[in-house]
Amino acid sequence: MPAVCVLLLTGSAGCGTSGAHERGDASTAASVSPSPVGKVLKDTDDEGRHYREVEKKGAPEVGVEVEPEADGSWDVRLKVENFRFTPTAAKAGAVHGRGAARLYVDDQPVADLRTPSYRIPAGYLPHGTHQVTARLCADDGTVWAVDGKPVESTAYITASEPSP
Repeated sequence: MPAVCVLLLTGSAGCGTSGAHERGDASTAASVSPSPVGKVLKDTDDEGRHYREVEKKGAPEVGVEVEPEADGSWDVRLKVENFRFTPTAAKAGAVHGRGAARLYVDDQPVADLRTPSYRIPAGYLPHGTHQVTARLCADDGTVWAVDGKPVESTAYITASEPSP
């Protein structure tokens, strides 16, 4: 049985609204106010996606928990606050506190998540310590940010070789 060590760091940045709000009625499931959400910055992540700066108050937050499974896979669970995952067919636009999470392993994109859970397949992680990061994004492809930093969280995990 492989020995593993899981260290969870939930240091996350937060995001808030710049006065945009959501309204709903019987005819529409989720209408969006016409006011803009946050401010798109010139800064981008390593993939070229612009940061969408919002206030810290009422901000979305994300935490990452990663646990090994008996079959050698890894169970990733995101804990979000002030954030709602939107379906794949969501309209491409920025709605405060909504979108998807981009999952990275060792700074390489693995998946865009529309739910708070994901399974890293057995054998994907070689022996050693790895970073599993979740970054929150708006449905227009921008990255939610506070104080110029993306809203994200990273967990460090260590996979060891199976015992003979």
